[in-house]
Amino acid sequence: MTEPQTEYRQFRFTLPPGATDILLVRHGESAPARENRSFPLVDGHSDPPLAVEGEREAEVVGDRLAVEPIEAIYVSGLRRTVQTAAPLAKRLGLTPAVEPGMREVRLGDWEGGLFRIRVSENHEMAQRMWEIQRWDVIPNAESTEDLAARVRASIKRIAAAHPDQRVAVFTHGGVIGQVVAMATESRPFAFVGADNASITQLVVTEDRWLIRRFNDTAHLHPAFTVRPQPLT
Repeated sequence: MTEPQTEYRQFRFTLPPGATDILLVRHGESAPARENRSFPLVDGHSDPPLAVEGEREAEVVGDRLAVEPIEAIYVSGLRRTVQTAAPLAKRLGLTPAVEPGMREVRLGDWEGGLFRIRVSENHEMAQRMWEIQRWDVIPNAESTEDLAARVRASIKRIAAAHPDQRVAVFTHGGVIGQVVAMATESRPFAFVGADNASITQLVVTEDRWLIRRFNDTAHLHPAFTVRPQPLT
């Protein structure tokens, strides 16, 4: 009789003991910037609400994540993250905690919506910013070093509070880009530009950060966003 052969299956990732699985969710699309109307500021950060499209994206990302075993929800405290997290928080019966360290890059003189306008104009200062990959090309904007320090401290706080758990953190494009750049040791702006309502998965262990996915937007595809109509 033939002895059974030992089989070696392909490796399937599992969360290392004590690690934290963090789902970084970029907020939904926020209100458009206008030359003659600045966004309100909160501690120097622009604080626009979600646009109508962003409200729809918040519902969709809530549907996507409601089936995940999420133990806690964090928001940056700016309105667009609070509003994006609201549908998921309601579905899961969780009250979001505020983590101010996950707020967007401070854009100095280009806050209030001016950043979007100057970038769309391809302003010479914006060109220089992309060229050398530093936010503080903009007068009074946050340096890469300061951004990295506060974001790292925030991630460490969240991870320390949730070993062996999965949490959702609703945050901003610049912050997500900084997190992925630190985890992968890439150039500072290599991952700037995560889509609205996208999901980026970060696993934090005692000695390293692992990126499991970046800019996941499958839930925003039309095939997944058409909800069934009730029978009549």
